[in-house]
Amino acid sequence: MAQSRVLDIYIGYDRQEVVAYHVLAQSLLERSSLPVRLTPINLSNLQGVFGRDPAATQSTEFSFSRFLTPWLSNYDGWSLFMDCDMLARADIADLFALADDRYAVMVAQHDYTPRDTVKFLDHAQTRYAKKNWSSVMLLNNARCRALTPQYVNEASGLQLHQFHWLEGEDQIGALPLEWNWLVGEYGFNPDARIAHFTRGGPYFEAYADSDYADEWRAVAARATAAQGKL
Repeated sequence: MAQSRVLDIYIGYDRQEVVAYHVLAQSLLERSSLPVRLTPINLSNLQGVFGRDPAATQSTEFSFSRFLTPWLSNYDGWSLFMDCDMLARADIADLFALADDRYAVMVAQHDYTPRDTVKFLDHAQTRYAKKNWSSVMLLNNARCRALTPQYVNEASGLQLHQFHWLEGEDQIGALPLEWNWLVGEYGFNPDARIAHFTRGGPYFEAYADSDYADEWRAVAARATAAQGKL
């Protein structure tokens, strides 16, 4: 795929984790060698488009609205969706460079069982096949036309997160796990390109000592800096 001059990145926005969105955005801006266009998937901006009631099992406001990314992209080009509870530790242009037109979507294909039954803010840690595959999705938007607002509003959680909207499993390409490294589920990896605080971010007291937490706090400090000189 010829790499775009501007990288389109959609980030899940949750009022429970506002700081997470802004720190992830800062880490992307600091690391990217190409311009990035960041769009929060924020429910208050999607009134009249997304209106499904929250499910008992969902732990974030964007659990289902993330699948509007191709529609928001006008089903054109490649877009990246990311959960907000992440830290970019590498150039995100390198991830877009992996885009392969043979696939409709490319994800890190985790094969694990969560350690806990409860995660941040006492949300249930649900277990299902393809767990966390949809937390980082590189989407070939023209091949994701099944993800209409109507479908995203009406499909079940498993239909969405297990990619039933594709014609077959062969449309799912694999990304290296380092592009969605599950903090606390996997051991520390100095080569992790995206650290995913899936159990809970270091902005929650219970997870303040997680792997990569000091890196996250350093980016957070830069995100709120105002030094007053160039």
